[in-house]
Amino acid sequence: MAVSRPGLDQTETSKCGGSAKGARPAPVTGQNVLDGRGRTGGHVMADGSQRDRVIAECLAKQGSVEDYPFGDEVAVFKVAGRMFALVPLGSPPASISLKCDPDLAVDLRGRYAAITAGYHLNKRHWNTIILDGSVPEEELLELIDHSYDLVVTRLTKAQRDELLP
Repeated sequence: MAVSRPGLDQTETSKCGGSAKGARPAPVTGQNVLDGRGRTGGHVMADGSQRDRVIAECLAKQGSVEDYPFGDEVAVFKVAGRMFALVPLGSPPASISLKCDPDLAVDLRGRYAAITAGYHLNKRHWNTIILDGSVPEEELLELIDHSYDLVVTRLTKAQRDELLP
């Protein structure tokens, strides 16, 4: 089953290896994805764009699940039912919202114009990052790790034990 994402034209789909407009192939990461109706199955494959790379990175996290609780326009990445990343799928500019330590969040907002308080989220604990290339990719990947780690740290011991092999 492929996850359908709005905003994909036929050209982008064919680059990803998909056959139908708006559909993407089964993932290569082996992670679970929830479709708009809460069923697992489909996955995302990165096609080279920065948005697709951050989606692939989110899916690569142990126990990560892609869900669409806010509709087809926002991919939400969860671990043990808790959000750690949101990626709007609409028109540019692409962005990702990530959970962040409050002190680090303020520091990042001061260093990068592309990092602002979380859009429609708790502004103390979430940052939204515009994917315009101004935040180095290595730092962006570290921020995804940081967001995931913040959520995993708050899980119960039993939930963490289920995640880790």
